[in-house]
Amino acid sequence: MRTHSLRNRSALAVAGLLLAGAPAAYTAVADGRPSAASAHGKPYVETTLFFGTARPEGGPAVTDRQFMAFVDEEVTPDFPDGLTVQNGRGQWRDAHGTIEKERSYELILLYPESAAKGSDRKIEEIRRAYEKVFAQESVGRADERAQVDF
Repeated sequence: MRTHSLRNRSALAVAGLLLAGAPAAYTAVADGRPSAASAHGKPYVETTLFFGTARPEGGPAVTDRQFMAFVDEEVTPDFPDGLTVQNGRGQWRDAHGTIEKERSYELILLYPESAAKGSDRKIEEIRRAYEKVFAQESVGRADERAQVDF
């Protein structure tokens, strides 16, 4: 019985050391906001947009050159401070119920929480422009709060 108790205390001590040594960036909080321990930087919003490249009505897929020209013309003027583009592979169910698999792009934007209202309007304009220019059913969007430091 004494051995079992020592093992439990040892396990708790190891767990405590592991947690104490964990980087603050991994601190979990129930409401999604970072804890004070990981509050480096300022409050921002991180928006990720998901752009498909297959054309629903057929035709050639959106090329890298076409996508980067779109970013230069439609995104950069509204978000000149910076952005990130990543290549991806995705799938989604279209309006007809078909699962579409396609090459895609993820566009990541970071902007101050204080600018969220104005940025939201600009992001929705970007989504609508891509849908229109490249005949897409939709552009996916995900928003998260973030603490950002440059």
